[in-house]
Amino acid sequence: MALDNLLFAQCVLYFLSFVFGFIAVVPLSENTEDFRGKCLLFTRGMWQNENITVSKQRFMVEEWGPESCCSFVTFVGISSLILSAVQAWRLLFFLCKGHDDSVFNAFLNLVISSLVVFTVFLSSTMVSVGFNLWCDSITEGGSMPSSCEDLQDTDLELGLNNSAFYDQFAIAQFGLWAAWLTWLGIAVLAFLKVYHNYRQEDLLDSLIHEKDLLLGRSSRRDSDLKPGLI
Repeated sequence: MALDNLLFAQCVLYFLSFVFGFIAVVPLSENTEDFRGKCLLFTRGMWQNENITVSKQRFMVEEWGPESCCSFVTFVGISSLILSAVQAWRLLFFLCKGHDDSVFNAFLNLVISSLVVFTVFLSSTMVSVGFNLWCDSITEGGSMPSSCEDLQDTDLELGLNNSAFYDQFAIAQFGLWAAWLTWLGIAVLAFLKVYHNYRQEDLLDSLIHEKDLLLGRSSRRDSDLKPGLI
């Protein structure tokens, strides 16, 4: 019964990680399309006057963020999404059939889930820090009268669609951090499963050892009785 509850909890967490991964991947893909492949994360720029005679300011990008950064975050989100779906389906099959993971598969799940926890945490941190740098740039460190959220309604005249960047990355951050917490729970349950298997192996070894001792004592007892009978 305890193992069934553990499998059910793992299945629920995998389903939640799939949902949160989907929530993160969709806005990230939309932003990549809106920004025409340019990476908003870690982008630096400043507001400058268009010319000497006109006081109108325009945001000038000094350096776009590395495209590899956005590609990595999207890749991690999609990988987490696919892995969650596969694992949720596999554990649901085990629950319906009454099967359980082998000792090796349980250990492999622990290694994989620990790796995913690290990569999702790294991706979440990159998105949070990179997006904050972008917001600091367009708000000049908060000195602008408009907030980062308000500026998504302003045409920055960058030759791309910036009408939803704040909402997209706010949703993506929520999805990634929620997915990280879910994967952290999955890793904890995977550790408990490996620990349970380890304890079971110790119990079986001790039972086998006690059985061998009992068999050895009975065989010695029989050998002692045989000379007496003769």
